[in-house]
Amino acid sequence: MVQVTVRNGNLEQALRVLKKKSQKAGIVKEIKERQYYSKPSEKKREAKKKGIANWKKQQKKMERFL
Repeated sequence: MVQVTVRNGNLEQALRVLKKKSQKAGIVKEIKERQYYSKPSEKKREAKKKGIANWKKQQKKMERFL
């Protein structure tokens, strides 16, 4: 559960904080994923793609340090 308090009637600041907290909690991502049905094989394929992308990203970082 995400809670945000509005201080001194500053609604814009509260909305920014809410947006940041919901992004950090992964709420927006989960809603977008649940918006449409995806088959288990598609989920598996996407997870593998993300894993490969993360691995490549880590390899690039390691190359910079060498």
